[in-house]
Amino acid sequence: MNANGQNWPWMQFNDYNLVFLTIHRKERFICMKKFTYENILHAKELNVYLEQGNNVLGMLGYTEHTRKHAAKVAVTAGKLLKKLGYDEHCVELARIAGYMHDLGNCINRMDHAHTGALMAFQFLRDWGAPPDDIARIITAIGQHDENSGTAVDPISAALILADKTDVRRNRVRNPIRETFDKHDQVNYAALSSKLKIDVSKKTITLTIELDEAICSLMDYFEIFLQRMLMCKRAAELLGLRFKMIANGNKIC
Repeated sequence: MNANGQNWPWMQFNDYNLVFLTIHRKERFICMKKFTYENILHAKELNVYLEQGNNVLGMLGYTEHTRKHAAKVAVTAGKLLKKLGYDEHCVELARIAGYMHDLGNCINRMDHAHTGALMAFQFLRDWGAPPDDIARIITAIGQHDENSGTAVDPISAALILADKTDVRRNRVRNPIRETFDKHDQVNYAALSSKLKIDVSKKTITLTIELDEAICSLMDYFEIFLQRMLMCKRAAELLGLRFKMIANGNKIC
């Protein structure tokens, strides 16, 4: 609205504008015939933003954040809740939140969890997702960054555990080891990593094998301390104890 109390020209909703907007929204609904994780995997517009976010982070020197990372987080988050006995609907929401969690990187790495949650909200609403489901998904996305978030429900807890434990050598994009930053060093040093739940003992354990010629156990713990504390809180919310074993040594 301008100073004279009139709507700006682009806000004049005549019949043509309303028809255009209606058709546009219907086209987006048609693309998502059924609101499922499998369909979201193939949502072209969503994947454009995910790949752009990965490109942005690549230019800034960050590790890989491709659709491969998004899918790995989604699958892991879903498996965690399924093994703990959560219903299939909750498991599906965890998968969806996992796949969409890094959307905000296409805008800026800073505060990407919050911008990503807002972007996800728009997608989910246009796809016709129920408000209750939207609320749970965007909460998980908005809480997944260690600088500003924490686990507040099972879906956010599963997302955090899946995301923060995705440590692997092939996430490093910098080909020059001499110029590795601390996150490159940790990921490149990770020869293998595995997240395992023991329901009977109520534990979730990250087992990792590190090349200590690249990154010592102490360096790993120092660099990822905040993330590990976040995982501890997430595990507790799920009724579990978070444990970490590196090169056969119990770290926490």
